[in-house]
Amino acid sequence: MLRTEIVNLKSSIKNPQPTFAEAFRFWLKLGFISFGGPAGQIAIMHTELVERRKWIDESRFLHALNYCMLLPGPEATQLATYIGWLLHRTWGGIVAGALFVIPSIFILWALSIVYVTFGSVPWVAAIFYGLKPAVLAIVAAAVIRIGRKALKNEVMWAIAALAFVAICFFHVPFPIIIFSAGAIGFLGGKFSRARFPATQHPVETQFPRPEHTKPSWRRAVKVLAICLALWFGPLLLVGSWLGWQHTIAREGLFFSKAAMVTFGGAYAVLPYVSQQAVEQYHWLGPGEMLDGLGLAETTPGPLIMVLQFVGFLGAWHHPNGLPALLAGTLGALMTTWTTFVPCFLWIFLGAPHIEQLHGNQALTTTLSAVTAAVVGVILNLAIWFGWHVLFPGRVDWFAVVLSGALFAGLVKWQWNVVPVVIGSGVLGLLYKTFI
Repeated sequence: MLRTEIVNLKSSIKNPQPTFAEAFRFWLKLGFISFGGPAGQIAIMHTELVERRKWIDESRFLHALNYCMLLPGPEATQLATYIGWLLHRTWGGIVAGALFVIPSIFILWALSIVYVTFGSVPWVAAIFYGLKPAVLAIVAAAVIRIGRKALKNEVMWAIAALAFVAICFFHVPFPIIIFSAGAIGFLGGKFSRARFPATQHPVETQFPRPEHTKPSWRRAVKVLAICLALWFGPLLLVGSWLGWQHTIAREGLFFSKAAMVTFGGAYAVLPYVSQQAVEQYHWLGPGEMLDGLGLAETTPGPLIMVLQFVGFLGAWHHPNGLPALLAGTLGALMTTWTTFVPCFLWIFLGAPHIEQLHGNQALTTTLSAVTAAVVGVILNLAIWFGWHVLFPGRVDWFAVVLSGALFAGLVKWQWNVVPVVIGSGVLGLLYKTFI
């Protein structure tokens, strides 16, 4: 009887899955509005895909997010690729992941040229000044939204609080926090399942599991061969053309290694890359590294796009026989390619097996604890970002008022992220121009 009711309920729900063209337009738009680093980008995707458009349900979104949190590389890019793959198979994942990155490639490339040619541009800095309060409001709203759904009891609250304390006061590396939370969730699910709520079982979820998400060894071998060829093919060509000691080839090798070992997303990879790029390879100076981080923080796309700036500056300073602009452009492209192509490998290879485990009690109690820890980590990012935005040596009342108003609008009135971002940039430009 219960099974029949569930089937009838499913059949009565209109499946809101978008067409490929609709999804393409959304992913393209996301590439231009995805400000705020990983926390802000995850918040935007949650608001747009789960709450407004209902293209994916809460259970699958959190399931995908938790898997991406465990991977090396940029988790927001991987999450977009995962969801695109869920909606429209392999090409959906390629389009989602690529469009999430491509706009920022061109924007940061242009800003890199402006940086090395003219230095700071006042009107660009003014727009970025207005965007920072919007980013803060988006991240803070993400803490509220995800926290409401993930922190279901006092144990989940405690895990979130411990994660916040660990990363904020003791600077515990992000991967250790995530894996520790996972271990707590796994053991808690074994010995006290009532306090470690599992995510929804597939029969309860709004959308049935698509056929293409079922794992296949033949498909896995094919994915592995194609992705590895795409990953290392350009690197081999550049090494054969320019030599393996050329800056561009060395950047390709270095960032390929970084893509495999830098767990924890952009905030985990930046200290490692900064140390190596500045101190060992001398591709750029410490001040230039900070300038690149500032550009990446205030442009759309993944925060890890700062690596493209590093690649551009490294090859610009050390062109080794090439014109500086050509060397910088090739260095930027090589860095971006070797940073993001592995993301598609991790998703296309691993996601079918993760989907197969959707509803597995041991896994879902583990991931429920991971989600709670993520709330604490995002809260830390919100506070860290808020401190730098609102108190840059003194109280910035423009940022205080604007971020407060935007936060209220996002939480209480569900304002759309697009006008929030655009409007904030315009207000920043007007404020710096006339006041």
